[in-house]
Amino acid sequence: MPVLPSVAVVILNWNGRKFLEAFLPSVCRSTYGNLQLILADNASSDDSVDYTRTHFPQVSIIRNAVNTGFAGGYNEALQHVKADIYVLLNQDVEVTPGWIEPVVAQMEADKTIGACQPKLRAYANKACFEYAGAAGGWMDILGYTFCRGRILYRTEEDHGQYDTVQDIFWATGAALFIRAECFHGVGGFDPYFFAHMEEVDLCWRLQRAGYRISYCPQSLVYHVGGGSLPQGNPRKLYLNFRNNLIMLHKNLHPAERNIIFLQRFFLDILAGLKSLVSGKPRDMKAIYLAYRHFRHWRRDYDASGDTLPRLKLFDLKGVFHGIMIWRYYFLGRKTFSELTRQ
Repeated sequence: MPVLPSVAVVILNWNGRKFLEAFLPSVCRSTYGNLQLILADNASSDDSVDYTRTHFPQVSIIRNAVNTGFAGGYNEALQHVKADIYVLLNQDVEVTPGWIEPVVAQMEADKTIGACQPKLRAYANKACFEYAGAAGGWMDILGYTFCRGRILYRTEEDHGQYDTVQDIFWATGAALFIRAECFHGVGGFDPYFFAHMEEVDLCWRLQRAGYRISYCPQSLVYHVGGGSLPQGNPRKLYLNFRNNLIMLHKNLHPAERNIIFLQRFFLDILAGLKSLVSGKPRDMKAIYLAYRHFRHWRRDYDASGDTLPRLKLFDLKGVFHGIMIWRYYFLGRKTFSELTRQ
């Protein structure tokens, strides 16, 4: 009988006692045969570590000395985890019976799959896909991200319309299955990101390294979402815009970079003006600061350590060869199926 690959479910926690109390029991009921459960605590000030140690002694604990965000926190913790496959699981995720087995089977059947995600539905409305990953992440030619089952802030009900295994551009960081050798081989998360967009950047680098990103509809989890920064928070908007610009600069082929940035700058100005006239000046300020700090980052950026091949967007999976916001706002295509229809 073949040996099951070792799997480590690693939950990055920051002051998450209420989430651990609600959702850790479902994780501890996981039935996979070669499994470690690990709580990576990101310098919490609440009693979540003591709570876990007392009520879930089967869960190992790693304590980071300081909170360096999602990206830095996982980079630090995973230095101390030995497994074939990491599962990076948010503290606000409820898993379902047998959620690990189909994803591992899919990855074992094709060694070119570097990362994979389950189906992500909303905990508050379990019939609907959830914002952070839905049925797999995509990106358009200008770097705007969306999902099968979620365009901008609009999510779809799950009627089985995306119940097919498919290559995607990025897998959600809320429940990310990734080969350990792949994670470390491409340098892990970019710690400068702190939070938001770091999984998209990581998956882009995995594709540049020759790996595929996949979606497994046979695995289902429910995500609360917005646990640290809710939708509409200017800080979240700032991080999303800033990190998206950094990701594009790092990963785009030089032949595509200038024309894409020119178009993005124009559209992002429009987004800022829309925020202003909508009575949200803090959102406009967030976009301005994102560009300002991106320019500061670019001035100091040293690409000498990035030896991965620069692939054009047409050579990558999960890229929509059109402009998502154009089709959404001006053509009225509000679902993934409508958006990608020719």
